[in-house]
Amino acid sequence: MRIVMAAMGVLNSLVIVGGSSLEAADKPNVLLICVDDLKPLLGCYGDAVVKSPNMDRLAARGVRFERAYCNQAVCSPSRNALLVGLRPQSLGIYDLATNFRKVVPDAVTLPQYFKQHGYRTEAMGKLFHVGHGNTEDPASWSVTHFQAKSIGYALKENAAEETREGAFFENKSPTNLPRGAAYESADVADSVYGDGLVADEAVKRLLAAKRRPGEPFFLAVGFLKPHLPFCAPKKYWDMYDRSQFSLATLREPPQAAPGYAPQFGGELRNYKDMPAKGAIPDETQRALIHGYHAAVSYMDAQLGRVIAALDETGLAKNTIIVLWGDHGWHLGDHGMWCKHTNYEQAARIPLIVVAPLVTSAQRKTTALVESVDLYPTLCELAGLPAPRGVNGTALDGTSFVNALREPGSSSGVDRGESPAGSKESIIHVYPRSGKIGRAIRTARHRLVEWKQPGAPAASAEFELYDYEADPLESKNLAREQPEVVARLRTLLAQHPEAKPQFVANAKPADAKPPQEREALFKSKDKNNDGQLTRAEFLANQPDADKAPARFTRFDADGDGVLSRDEFVNQGAKK
Repeated sequence: MRIVMAAMGVLNSLVIVGGSSLEAADKPNVLLICVDDLKPLLGCYGDAVVKSPNMDRLAARGVRFERAYCNQAVCSPSRNALLVGLRPQSLGIYDLATNFRKVVPDAVTLPQYFKQHGYRTEAMGKLFHVGHGNTEDPASWSVTHFQAKSIGYALKENAAEETREGAFFENKSPTNLPRGAAYESADVADSVYGDGLVADEAVKRLLAAKRRPGEPFFLAVGFLKPHLPFCAPKKYWDMYDRSQFSLATLREPPQAAPGYAPQFGGELRNYKDMPAKGAIPDETQRALIHGYHAAVSYMDAQLGRVIAALDETGLAKNTIIVLWGDHGWHLGDHGMWCKHTNYEQAARIPLIVVAPLVTSAQRKTTALVESVDLYPTLCELAGLPAPRGVNGTALDGTSFVNALREPGSSSGVDRGESPAGSKESIIHVYPRSGKIGRAIRTARHRLVEWKQPGAPAASAEFELYDYEADPLESKNLAREQPEVVARLRTLLAQHPEAKPQFVANAKPADAKPPQEREALFKSKDKNNDGQLTRAEFLANQPDADKAPARFTRFDADGDGVLSRDEFVNQGAKK
């Protein structure tokens, strides 16, 4: 049997038999596709430029969620929400370095729960966040996790072994990854880069699963692109004419937003040939947008190979397929790049669910869902008992199976814009400058409350955006529309207070930061902008070989710059 097929035509239509019930079916398999930094910039979401044929065909055989959101726009907390079923503010984990088992050692993860119910659970690529001191979770998988390189260059000149400040360090751990080029177009085979290797392995695992008909599987495939650097074989770059890309029309932060709420691409600016501060030239912006698109098309082709194998083995007819992006990505809007905010382009995610035994004539839904909802949803679709959280407490998410069954019917939520099975709102968070921004998103609005965990409600600052009147988030309306703020605050009040960032052996809450670190921060912050770039931090460090790892550890919110609070408290929140 030939598994390798042309990626442009690998997805066949799935016949869904009406009247089938979950109770009467055999245990369905699960194919969970997790994609790093993939925003809903896809053909199936209405974009006319991007080439994403395999994701588009996958959407045509399942249900596409138009209003799906991550729980925090950064890798590790977002993946914890999906796989542990708890939001970042419930765990008190907002950074990349803290492993969830330090907080909830007895948690039963999504794959672990399936494993307990007779499934063979396997993983390849990026599922949990590995790096910055964080690790995989062996308890979740029946066999050893297959890892592929998250950052890899095909061309030697791009794989810099030296930081821009001249401090040499070897690529011995994910903490000390070299900052080479931000993008690469090399005339190489797909499997030279990590996602090609992940797809190779996934095809092998599906062939092996075919030979085990009596053992249901939970197969998790984690694609690495379009995460930076935008490295993809040249043929995917050649799919696009760079002149066709339009730059963002709004390149300023929202008017009247708190000064700490935006970010300006610190993660991107650590790469070679990127300006450390200030505006990114238009030509460079177009190259980056081109690179993002090429990386998406490259990943899409690898997805096509995996779905081809699923179809050709005959496993698709009894397999639930989920495609999930861990968070969105700013492509120059508001003058911002990467993720690391509470704004729409960072928080909104692509989500496609193919459930063979859920019959629906609709192929899209505007139901509001969040990443934590996938854990209970997959359990219900598989006919497993409703999962419980740590010590018998409930998970944070709720099943959206009803939205799959009736994706187009209105329930009157928020002016009748949301369908049956939809929540009235979802919640996501982002930490900044010692504060936690808790964001309530309804079908029309987003309210962000910024304050320190446990601080009085009166100390909070707010952002309010109306996506019906102002889809680009050009202005914070919180002061102009207090009645809307009040209504959305009642929704926010239904959620527990956010926990502070978990820190092992944390200092007492009332401990003051050392005065000398305050002074050191001021001396390094040459332009008095209240933050340190990687270059500013590394300048004049006495231990240049260890300083890059220290910068990563201090950067608690992972945005590529250090706030005063992160520097003074060495990554820990007061």
